[in-house]
Amino acid sequence: MYYTYILFSKSRDRYYYGHCEDIKKRFNRHNSGINPYTKVGIPWDLKYYETFGTKSEAVKREMEFKGWKSRILIEKLINQRGCRPD
Repeated sequence: MYYTYILFSKSRDRYYYGHCEDIKKRFNRHNSGINPYTKVGIPWDLKYYETFGTKSEAVKREMEFKGWKSRILIEKLINQRGCRPD
């Protein structure tokens, strides 16, 4: 199973979009400071995710999020569906 996810950093007031195979492990890596880009936004909150059967589907959805270029669309998605934690 693959995931496309949206994180939010309150300190940077920014969203981050990504995809992965293990969402819990990836979320922990974002908050550990390993990635230079997400390190500056710690702590990150998981706001939303979707599951997919293939990596290509997850990547396609991530690219869709990035293509929106609109915070309003992202926040509307989050508010309508919210995060579905395991």
